[in-house]
Amino acid sequence: MPSSDAPRWLRPLGPGVRTLPAGEWWDAVRVPLATGLSILEHLGPRTGAVIEDGYGGNGILYWLVPPGEAVDWHLPPAQILGPGSHVAIPPRHRTYAPGLHWRVPPTRTRHWTDPAGLHAALRATLS
Repeated sequence: MPSSDAPRWLRPLGPGVRTLPAGEWWDAVRVPLATGLSILEHLGPRTGAVIEDGYGGNGILYWLVPPGEAVDWHLPPAQILGPGSHVAIPPRHRTYAPGLHWRVPPTRTRHWTDPAGLHAALRATLS
């Protein structure tokens, strides 16, 4: 992804994985891979950027949402990562497995997922 297509918070990142604080540019919604794949299917093209971490067991997906928009969600197994949490962010070009990569890469205009849509997809997946 050309630098101009990347969200501002992603542009200064170098070629390696970086850890960024949640709660500043986005919060993250963390779910197990199996749950996340169902959510991705439910959201389809309405999803924003999604990070996949294939290390450590069965895998994890992270959605980015506007800061503070998911703080009141109580939908286990989802975990909301806001202020005080950090998220490992892959480099822009890392869009393939194995390991930490962008399952759905961010763009300047689409990196957040609509919180209401993500919440509905999560509820539908868990019911």
